[in-house]
Amino acid sequence: LDPAFTVAEHLRERALLLRRYDGSPRALLRRPRERTAAARARIAAALDAAGLDPATLPKAERTAVRDLERTEALRLSVALALMGRPRLLAVDDADLKLSDAERAEVWRLLRSVAADGTTVLAVCSEAPEDAVTVRTGTAPDTTEATTHEEEPADAFAETGRS
Repeated sequence: LDPAFTVAEHLRERALLLRRYDGSPRALLRRPRERTAAARARIAAALDAAGLDPATLPKAERTAVRDLERTEALRLSVALALMGRPRLLAVDDADLKLSDAERAEVWRLLRSVAADGTTVLAVCSEAPEDAVTVRTGTAPDTTEATTHEEEPADAFAETGRS
């Protein structure tokens, strides 16, 4: 999201991009009134699916993205993505800087998107109990410390690179 853009500018820009690059070339030949109505319907459906009501924002649709709270910005990002009717939605840092209540709200949003048929992949620090998780890296509960003894050959290899 561009922090200088407003919510309406983001939505309008995404609708223009989708009108140009999504769908059939015949759709470009429709009357402007029909195209505008289709874009408004697509925006309304995406905002509804993401649970973002622009009327509740401080300046309604004229609210700049930098003035949005973290959950509102995440909802806007999800709405922009859903405008393209994706089959996969990936969200990075889904619970970054969120309280427990906000985290639960975000997970409800992602579950509702998944219930509508979109596969959701979310990277987070604390996954809910019922989420399918994939962990990478080392386990934090390992107690054995491994030490690596350097061999003389390692020293020669290091000096050969300098």
